[in-house]
Formats: sequence, C-alpha cells, structure tokens
Amino acid sequence: MSTLDRRTFLGTTAAAAAATAVSTHVANGAVKKGETVRMAVMGVNGRGRQLISGFKEFPQVEIAYICEPDARVVPRALKLLDGKQKNAPKVVKDVRDALDDKSIDVLVCSAPDHWHALATIWGCQAGKDVYVEKPASHNTVEGRRMVQAARKYERIVQVGTQRRSGPEMKEAAEVVRSGKIGDVNYARTWINSVRPNIGYVKPIKPPSTFDYNLWCGPGPNAPYKFRKTGGHHYHWHWNWDFGTGECGNNGIHAMDIARWGMGMEAPETIVCGGGKYFFDDDQQTPDTQLATFDFDGGCISWEHRTWSKRGIDGAGYGIAFYGSDGTLVTNGSGYTIFRGKDVVEKVPGTAHQKLHMENFLDCLVTRKKPNADIEIGHRSTRLCHLANIALRTRSTLRFDAKSETFLDNPAANDMLGRTYRKGFELPTV
Repeated sequence: MSTLDRRTFLGTTAAAAAATAVSTHVANGAVKKGETVRMAVMGVNGRGRQLISGFKEFPQVEIAYICEPDARVVPRALKLLDGKQKNAPKVVKDVRDALDDKSIDVLVCSAPDHWHALATIWGCQAGKDVYVEKPASHNTVEGRRMVQAARKYERIVQVGTQRRSGPEMKEAAEVVRSGKIGDVNYARTWINSVRPNIGYVKPIKPPSTFDYNLWCGPGPNAPYKFRKTGGHHYHWHWNWDFGTGECGNNGIHAMDIARWGMGMEAPETIVCGGGKYFFDDDQQTPDTQLATFDFDGGCISWEHRTWSKRGIDGAGYGIAFYGSDGTLVTNGSGYTIFRGKDVVEKVPGTAHQKLHMENFLDCLVTRKKPNADIEIGHRSTRLCHLANIALRTRSTLRFDAKSETFLDNPAANDMLGRTYRKGFELPTV
C-alpha cells in the first residue's frame, strides 16, 4: 500500500483511533512532575533545530521523534542530540507515524505555516499536547479550529510567541494599561530588513530524498523550485500557498505585544496599503506593507519594508505605545519609557525562549493554560491574516468578531479559509 493510499485509509478510521488515544491519555491525567516528557519535533530545517536546542536542555525532555520529509536536513538535527540523551530519536517522514505512538506526550510543530493547523489538530485528536510555532495558522478558519480542538480534547497548546513569557514584557503591558504614560490610544509596530532578491527560477524535479508531496500537505502541490540562496526551505514564506509574508513571519511578534499592551481583542475596521514595489522576482507577498487596525478605543498599526536599512527612529524592529504623558518603546526585549526626548526609565530584557519552554513544560503538569495559549495566539495571528486580506482585496474591511467574518465583502470572506487536498483536509472539530 502506498503512503498516500495508506494515509487515505487511515483517514477513514481516524475518528475511532483518535478517540482511543484521547481516552487513554485523559484517563492517565497530566504528565506527572519528574516524569520524562517524550516529544516529536516536526520540521527541522531551521526553527525546528532551534527548538530542539532549547528543549534538550531540560532534563525531563526526550526528543523521541524527528518528523521531516527532507532527508537532507535530518543529520544536522540529529547532531544536536549527540551525547544529550540516552536514545537517538526515530526519524520518520510523516508526523502521523509519530502521533500513532501512544508513548509520545508532545508534538512540537515547527513546519511551515501551512502545516500548523492540521498538525496541531491531529496532535490534539491523538491526545498530545502541542507547542506550535508562530504564526499560529495559515488562515483565520484554521486558527479557530485549533482553539476548538484544544478545548474539545483538553490539550495544552502553546504558540511560539515567546515574548509572552518575558517578565519585563508582562510588566511593560501592565505599565501601558496602568496610566503611567497617560491615556494610550495608539500603538505602532514595525520591522525593516534587507532581504535578498530571490530571482526567477524554473521548476525542477524534487530530489529523491525529499518527499515534496508530503511537504506540500494541506497546500497545493505547487511546482518545486530550488534557489542557491536559501534553497527551498525559507522562501516559502513569500508564497501565499504556504506562507503569510513578512506580516505573519515577524509582524505576529510585534502585533501580539501591541494587542497585549493595549488590551485589545478584535479590530472593527482594517485597512492596508502596500505591495511588491522593490523586488523583481518570484516573491508573491508584499515587500512594503502598512496596515491599520481600528479597535473600540484605540488603534494599532503594522509597517514593514524588506528592502530598507533604516527603521523607525533608527530601530529595525519595535513596538511603540504612545500615551498622553509619555511613550513606551520596546524591541521585544526590555523597554524604555520616554517623556518627550528624555529617557525616564529603562528596563533590561530577559531570555524569553527558555522561559516560554519552561512555562509550557510546567503546564503539562498543572494543566493550566500557558502564557501563549492557542486562543491568545489565534487572536494575534488573526491580525496578520486580516491585514493580508485587506491588502489583497484592496478594500476597507469591517470585521464581525463574533462570527469572525467580514460585513458585506464576499471576496474577503472567501479568503478566510482555503481548499485542501485529499488526505490533508482540515478536520471539523
């Protein structure tokens, strides 16, 4: 039986299998303090290796599986674990092979954006807790399904917006809401960078060591392209089929902090300008983007330029909260309070990633919601999706938070979700 045929067959029995796995896991309760936490890590080309490097430092963690369809990138991930744990992880192409193992406690999803939702939901259905990288989802419908799955199957799902675990970032959000800098009704977020021109490349046949069909998964089986700069594995960010552009790539971090500080949940109106003005290449997503979100009582904006050396006030990345009595500015680690041009307070940053992982591991035992619970991650990621939809439809969007749809805009509503290939459909929770 071929892999695809086998998976199609397994899909017809997924409900029964998931029910068995979930009932077993829930009956056993939480991971007990001091017990080994067995993890499967999905996607190890870039961010996945960073997460392995972080989680391996916790003595209770064992990386039991590496799930990766491209055999070429596996050796570097395995090397990270040399001498770090007793048993070498099993290497599988398909994450479902790891989820079938009832001894696995956690799925770490560091695959590309288009895999985040499906892998997370499968993980929840199989009784696993999940650490999923940012942005939480590839589209808004997926994000809501992820929340529903986490709640239905009583799973811990932490999104990789690690600044949520920074004590000084929590303090900064409290300062903004406390009135210390006066009435705050506007937060500005931005990033600038100098990314490469990726050129125009003709499709080629994927190497035999790369299961490209599996990599495409929930997305279309688009033509495979390889580039000398970045290969295949990074430039998917700039393809709408698989990525969410720079807004989803880095904007999620900034807008998450802005939403946190402002105490905002869902915008009422969204407008977005920009486009692909600088690069002449295969990129589909904008190299220049400026989005504005109007909430009840305040406004948040996002700006990126992936071709510019100069940032806002010289800072390449930042979040600024403007109050009637001062301004709080952060680059995501530590913060500074200004009154006019004068610095009145400066607070240093902390090591957010380790604290974020620690919070997740603690929640496996306590079953409390983590600092970046999937509902929080979904609401922040939603801003990225709304900005991109406003840009792509060239329309002013009016958003109904209750239904998570747009008012009187069928074209925009069509972009809230996507179609899926057979065998990779998004489950109804």
